[in-house]
Amino acid sequence: MRSKRIAMSNEERDIASHKIVSNLLDNPIYKSADTIMAYASMPEEIQLKELFDNAFANDKTLAIPLIIGHGTMRPVFLPTVEDLVVGDFGIMTVRQDKRQFVEFDDIDCIIVPGAAFDRQGNRLGLGGGYYDRFLQRVPNAKRVALSFNYQLINNVPSESHDAKVDVIITEDEIITCDRE
Repeated sequence: MRSKRIAMSNEERDIASHKIVSNLLDNPIYKSADTIMAYASMPEEIQLKELFDNAFANDKTLAIPLIIGHGTMRPVFLPTVEDLVVGDFGIMTVRQDKRQFVEFDDIDCIIVPGAAFDRQGNRLGLGGGYYDRFLQRVPNAKRVALSFNYQLINNVPSESHDAKVDVIITEDEIITCDRE
């Protein structure tokens, strides 16, 4: 899956990202959320600038992950995209002098990354189990996976500790999953 993402042209990625994010912005989960946790996209991932712009324009609180230890992350408030810097593992995060933690219980919607997803809401993570551990701390937040069409596969192997998502949004589909 990672090689497929890398193989996409910038134009293909931008067109697909726009469709996916547009589907998210029209979704009731996003519309009703006051506090959203997303991630700052890596170049080969779905580009979330449009999501960030919309959240700022609509006075939503936007948080992104901050790696605070091995396998552990906390949500940190993102005041503006200009406050992003390269953090651990080359992942963009909020610069240190602007960091304010967001309470876990305040998060309404989490945009969950992954390498692959299935229609039952299972996800294949990117390694490390950061999101599986994090999602256990925010059980009431809606979990939304943004996925290129080709990342949707028939069956993702899962174990009891693997966190499922509530909704998967691709360029062409919005799939509601049963997290239970």
